Amino acid sequence: MTTTTRMQAGDALLIVDVQNDFCPGGALPIAEGDRVVPVLNDWIAAAKAAGVPVYASRDWHPEGHISFKESGGPWPPHCVQDTEGARFRSDLELPPTTIKVTKGTRFDRDQNSAFDGTGLEHHLRKQGIRHLYVGGLAQDVCVLASVLDARKAGFDVTVISDATRGVTPEGCAAADKQMREAGARFV
Repeated sequence: MTTTTRMQAGDALLIVDVQNDFCPGGALPIAEGDRVVPVLNDWIAAAKAAGVPVYASRDWHPEGHISFKESGGPWPPHCVQDTEGARFRSDLELPPTTIKVTKGTRFDRDQNSAFDGTGLEHHLRKQGIRHLYVGGLAQDVCVLASVLDARKAGFDVTVISDATRGVTPEGCAAADKQMREAGARFV
């Protein structure tokens, strides 16, 4: 966390899919995905100190999900409901008050964004949230989709660069460009 960043009322921290399957040793590992955890823990501590809510999205796929190769999708099976791979990283220090956003449960389509069919936008507005700090996995898939949807919904967004990792370097460069063009800031 930078010393110039101060969370305040109207802000929220959104942690995207920091789950075992997306970290080294998981079913769909992101290179150095585990390295986002200490950075996010610093942001979680700052959010708690500022009284800012923490949201954590998670993929929570049913068996045979449409995104899995076996069902014609692009990915190997991952984050299957109630498995160890679907759990949040145990070293991620989520406070008990963390609001969990469950996505990827639909049988008919994938949901990469924390906003896709989850009611998150409605909840954030009801809570008076105007600005999201976002980090997590994967930068060029679910972080990208969540940031773009947050911007479409009119939220100010700051991407925590050190708290994201992606599938490919090329994908990350393209995702950064898309997020910047959508109006997201980076810290």
